[in-house]
Amino acid sequence: MPQLPPLTKALILACVGVYFLFELVPGAGWFALWPLQSGNFMPWQPLSYAFLHGGFTHLLFNMLGLWMFGSELERVWGRRRYAQLLIAGALTAALAQLVFSALMHSNAPTVGASGALFALLLSFGMLFPNRIITPLIPPIPMKAKYFVAIFGTLELLLGTRLLDFGPTNVAHFAHLGGMLGAYLLIRYWRTRGPRRLR
Repeated sequence: MPQLPPLTKALILACVGVYFLFELVPGAGWFALWPLQSGNFMPWQPLSYAFLHGGFTHLLFNMLGLWMFGSELERVWGRRRYAQLLIAGALTAALAQLVFSALMHSNAPTVGASGALFALLLSFGMLFPNRIITPLIPPIPMKAKYFVAIFGTLELLLGTRLLDFGPTNVAHFAHLGGMLGAYLLIRYWRTRGPRRLR
């Protein structure tokens, strides 16, 4: 397991701190991502929502993913590019969720770093496609490119209800939006010949 580089460590501490803060003090709703039509949308929410989580398990799995994939990417890219990737993932995930909420006439808020995490996941698969990883679910060693492809396909199938396990509060299109943001940013970087982009 990788050690924590500075920005990844700071983000994990920030998310954990925010989670326990709002467990004690009300007010998290002002920072969740509310649909535009809800009347509760504020301009800071497309970033602030990523620091909130809907429960301890939600927080735990997102922080585990940030540790596993973010640590490696921060070391490869450096703090600046890594931060740019996370912001792009969070923003495109928010945009995708806002569009989906508008189309579905939903007024439910969205929270969590999952969109940014899926941006990291896709980035890891693009930079290290043949790296063998063993995910928690399923605990089967596989190449990173296959892991990313499986998760992306599942998100698409679940989001479009082609694969339906009943009612859920998971923002599947936010996850896909995060992956799209990462893909577009990495493609842009590669056209400009950035350092250490494979």
